[in-house]
Amino acid sequence: MQNVADLPERFDKAPCVLALMGFTTGRRYWEVHVGHKTAWDLGVARASARRKGAVTLSPEDGFWTICLRKGTEYWACAGQAELLSFAQRPQVIGVFLDYEDGTVSFYDAETQSHIYSFTEFHFSEALFPFFNPDTNENGTNKSPLTIRPINKLIFGRDLEDITI
Repeated sequence: MQNVADLPERFDKAPCVLALMGFTTGRRYWEVHVGHKTAWDLGVARASARRKGAVTLSPEDGFWTICLRKGTEYWACAGQAELLSFAQRPQVIGVFLDYEDGTVSFYDAETQSHIYSFTEFHFSEALFPFFNPDTNENGTNKSPLTIRPINKLIFGRDLEDITI
């Protein structure tokens, strides 16, 4: 825990963060190495999503996310949370946002298999990549989330992984 200023853009009950840049058009894809973490949340959040107090991860509240709980329970955080199942535990999650189509999709990036999609939404404000590495539960969730650059050549310079 850190003692930080209570700014409106900060989450106050969980170690959640939004990317600095949001998107209002186009298609975007990024990958997050989740490794052997026991809890995390990933997806996108609209700019006006609630950040104070108890936050509900659902499209109705401005979050299109999937999450891991208790080390083995994967959920699509929809209005009615949906339990997801996998043949093997994913290590790298791909997140795909198609703003115009109103779709947010998740993939197991290593097996290139589809996990879940939120579809047919009408986005009307900036959407930001959303990350919650969750808390360190007695040393069982201490690994970071690592955002992996997809193609370093796209950015014109060598990029390093970003650790959260």
